Amino acid sequence: MSKDSRTTLFETTPVWSAILKLTIPMILSSIVSMIYNLSDTYFVGALNDSVQNAAITLVAPAMTLFYGITNLFGIGASSLMSRSLGKKDFDTVKKASATGLYFALVFAILLSLITLIFNRQTLNILGTDDSTTNATKNYLFWTVCLGSVPGIMSIMFSYLLRAEGHSMHASLGQMSGCILNIILDPIFILPFGFNLGAAGAGLATFISNVVACIYFLVFLFAKKKNTFVCLKPSFFTPSKLILSNILIVGIPGVFQNILNVVSMTILNNIVASYGTDVIAAVGIANRINQLPIQIVFGFTQGVMPLIGYNYANKNFPRMKEAIKKTYILTISALMCILVAFNVAGQPIVRIFMDNDVIAQTGAWFLSGFGFSLPFMCIDFMVVGITQAFGMGKYALAFSFARKVFLEIPLILLLNKFAQVNGIAYAQCITEITMSIAAIFVQIHLLNNKRLSKLSINN
Repeated sequence: MSKDSRTTLFETTPVWSAILKLTIPMILSSIVSMIYNLSDTYFVGALNDSVQNAAITLVAPAMTLFYGITNLFGIGASSLMSRSLGKKDFDTVKKASATGLYFALVFAILLSLITLIFNRQTLNILGTDDSTTNATKNYLFWTVCLGSVPGIMSIMFSYLLRAEGHSMHASLGQMSGCILNIILDPIFILPFGFNLGAAGAGLATFISNVVACIYFLVFLFAKKKNTFVCLKPSFFTPSKLILSNILIVGIPGVFQNILNVVSMTILNNIVASYGTDVIAAVGIANRINQLPIQIVFGFTQGVMPLIGYNYANKNFPRMKEAIKKTYILTISALMCILVAFNVAGQPIVRIFMDNDVIAQTGAWFLSGFGFSLPFMCIDFMVVGITQAFGMGKYALAFSFARKVFLEIPLILLLNKFAQVNGIAYAQCITEITMSIAAIFVQIHLLNNKRLSKLSINN
């Protein structure tokens, strides 16, 4: 894709077409990524060992730190890149990409070192006990201790390429690793192969992320004349202007993921008291729920470059049209999933583990997750708009409100008064409340007079 064709995509391509070109590849890669996560659960579940499945669930909070780092530098840098493209400030586009990329690399190395040096403490925080420590340790080793750098960098490359319109190649890079992971899972996990259990799932993930990184590096080298994504250390520019613009948007994403880790850790420690079957059920339901979450994320983050570009370019009618049509597409898809979760919850869970307790508990959680989906769309969309505008304070406020004031207290309260069945609806109550606030924020931000003032200041 030439630089001129990217400008055409953002400025003149019909809005429906532009949205689909930017979001569909991202959604497809996210779904493939989710399938490979479910692949871990499926093949580990085929061992009929809830301890091995629990290990994957317990490591999930540590894996969430990946997204904290990529949100900090990936979302922040890509937002600055899109707005700079809209202003035709191509030098800043290159500096933003190089600065975000190299900072993410440093933080990925630090995450690896911390989990290696403080391994015992990390396992304790994650909620392991005598029965789950060994399996969790092995899975953590491959996915985080060794896997942080390739895992984080592959996601960073995809963020930066999407910011300039290379959505298809960003997705192909991610999908190449994911598909390889799905192929390797049964080989490493099951008895007919290496019979490594959860450790095998981690090893497959590590290899697949390395392959994805290789894809992106080869692509950037081959297309270096047609991309603003810059690997040259000379463009690493931690100046106040560049870094502040990245962090203003990125820091809220970090807090969101830190709070996600806290929330997931609290949830894991609470459900651990109900036994390994319930831990496994909640883990399976959470992984299945990644499908609609990835759809929401794919639409709201995929359209962000289009919103940010036209916001900086002051083409507000086109920007608003993109927002409206993204809502239509996203909510339509989520309503179908809501019905599926409530009608076929148990059969869906049984695909991964054919156990009555796990199926019933998992289905109950899927029902609670399903009712939250339409409201989650509104919440995520407004956060995406504020990120595209470079207004991190709104996203930060949403992060704290969602987790600190709503979801975490609700998990504790619902567990006390309604046990595990009540916990399943913590997310639903949270998203309904947040969507009401999001509607008011969106009305405020999209006022024409306010838009004109904001775009001048940004």
